[in-house]
Amino acid sequence: QVQLVESGGGLVQPGGSLRLSCAASRNIFSFPVMEWYRQAPGKQRELVAVITSGGSTNYADSVRGRFTISRDNAKNTVYLQMNSLKPEDTAVYYCHEGLFGSWGQGTQVTVSS
Repeated sequence: QVQLVESGGGLVQPGGSLRLSCAASRNIFSFPVMEWYRQAPGKQRELVAVITSGGSTNYADSVRGRFTISRDNAKNTVYLQMNSLKPEDTAVYYCHEGLFGSWGQGTQVTVSS
């Protein structure tokens, strides 16, 4: 098993930026994928971004061109750089890994003026 801890959420104005971090309790080098999901109030959890062990990435259409996922295997950490944030990006953001299926506890992102 692995524990995942997200951080970096907060309140930001529209057009602003945030960087989320997901720290794992063990080496993530062998994890086939690391993913960021989000869940807004009253909505289903949705996949936002994926990064494979080889570094390939994919994004939801709603965030492509604004969000960037990256991983630092030496630090056992995955990041989500979020730029040009919009009110509709408001949600709890969760980290998920594809080896054991573990989830983090989530970090709240609120985009509002």
